[in-house]
Amino acid sequence: MNPAKLFAGMTLLCAATLPAPAQDYPSRSILFVVPFTPGTTADSLARLMQTHISQRWGVPVVVENRPGAAGIIGIDSVAKANPDGYTYLFTSTAFGTLAAMNPKLPYDPNKSFAPVMLVGTSPLSLVVSNDFPAKTVKELIAHAKKRPGDLNYASAGTGSVFHLSMELLQHEAGTKMVHVPYKGTTGVINDLIAGHVQVSMMVFQTAVPLLQSGRVRMLAVMSPQRTQVLPDVPTIVESGFPNMIVEAWTGVMVPAKTPPAVISKFNGEVNKVLALQDVKAAAAKIDVTLAGGTPETLDALVKKEIRQWTQVVQRANIKPE
Repeated sequence: MNPAKLFAGMTLLCAATLPAPAQDYPSRSILFVVPFTPGTTADSLARLMQTHISQRWGVPVVVENRPGAAGIIGIDSVAKANPDGYTYLFTSTAFGTLAAMNPKLPYDPNKSFAPVMLVGTSPLSLVVSNDFPAKTVKELIAHAKKRPGDLNYASAGTGSVFHLSMELLQHEAGTKMVHVPYKGTTGVINDLIAGHVQVSMMVFQTAVPLLQSGRVRMLAVMSPQRTQVLPDVPTIVESGFPNMIVEAWTGVMVPAKTPPAVISKFNGEVNKVLALQDVKAAAAKIDVTLAGGTPETLDALVKKEIRQWTQVVQRANIKPE
């Protein structure tokens, strides 16, 4: 064979096998996998990013909901996806709680993914039923200590961030309230309003309309600063618990071994999108504070939460249902 032709053929072959960042990435449709149902915060933020990324990059972006097993099914599907930069996982706080509750996951939460960025956060809030006498966190703790084992707290499921956050508070405060798990938030809300349970932890955007309609009282937000929406509600830090900052978050991950150049390009593009006024306004409507930043920010958060929630689970001897 002609050496020149052989060299040309080898060059074409090598070019065809170069990783995505060495070519014109992206060159085809991109998939955003949300391991939860439509309407969740992760889903809302994925769809908010979908339109902008598609317009800016000129390729279709598809959002696919893959719920099941509290998020494990969708997360695992991305762990096993081709690490070529065309599949992104929009995950949440559940990523850390699942790792704490399930030592035998089908994926390795520490090794199966590469972080891309933290998209946004929303604080949890500590709420009580209207007929419960406590008006502050300190009064709640005092009541719980006077009546160990008599007060009930509700959560949207065993091992949820709401359950583990309440157990963290119990550890910090030295209380013994009884956990009443529900299959989702609806049951929690109904029984809290009815006074069948006294206390609960829930996402801020879920609690706000309940508070504004006078159906529950909010004792604290689990954030380092007070919120603009409810500036009169103190933070958990002000209430004497500096280790109790707990925020629901949405972050983006990709399969491990995804080319760093792809991660960097997506990260840079989304950071630009998050700075747009219409995106900020859309996030504010669902009470989400946009974050952005580097992959390292998300990586540090995930590692911290897996470590924290694992300690809570082991200390309280919590078992999966």
